[in-house]
Amino acid sequence: MIYAVSNLHGNYTKFKELLKLISFKDSDIMYVLGDIVDFGEESMELVGDLSVRYNVYPIVGEHDYTAVKMLSGFEKMLKSGENPDKKFIAKMTEWMQDGGQTTLEAFRTLDAEMREGIIDYLSDMTLYEEVTTGGKDYILVHAGIAGYKDGIDLDSLKPEAFFTEALDLTKKHFDDKTIVVGHNPTTEDNGGNGKIFYGNGSINIDCGEARGGTVACLRLDDLKEYYV
Repeated sequence: MIYAVSNLHGNYTKFKELLKLISFKDSDIMYVLGDIVDFGEESMELVGDLSVRYNVYPIVGEHDYTAVKMLSGFEKMLKSGENPDKKFIAKMTEWMQDGGQTTLEAFRTLDAEMREGIIDYLSDMTLYEEVTTGGKDYILVHAGIAGYKDGIDLDSLKPEAFFTEALDLTKKHFDDKTIVVGHNPTTEDNGGNGKIFYGNGSINIDCGEARGGTVACLRLDDLKEYYV
């Protein structure tokens, strides 16, 4: 079976509960559609677990993209002993205020080898994945495909195109493919009902875990929904 989940935001406890709920097996595959880190207290535990699972594939979100830059800069600062410049301090402060403080605090408790492993994992996350199952074709991204036009090669787009602009769920982007995204919570305060939302050739599976909502998981083979 093939599963998709998004916006775990450092909630390793719920991730483990989800694996039990879906009876996740070695023969199954899971795609994590970005924003693995930040806000939650267990970002390092979550990344550590995901990094050793050969059948779980991470797709980068804006929080992961920012975190790896900030953590890499922090690591270089530790090794060099130099003071950071004002520009880096400003970016670090902005990130910490947007959920990154828990990630940095947990990262600082790790030894050098583990810190290197965390940075390597976050650096290697893909921008998107294409999946075929249950007779349907899917494109899996974190937020959307900003700047997409018919016939454009997705690999030609800049990384930010996949995680900075929420997908317009009312617009059909492909005739033969369904886009699965996270990024924009379906919580009540955002005009939703806290459940997986089906748009026009698209599906949003971010059910607002970072806002006190749930972690949602979609089995792509038959579109069965799971919530923790």
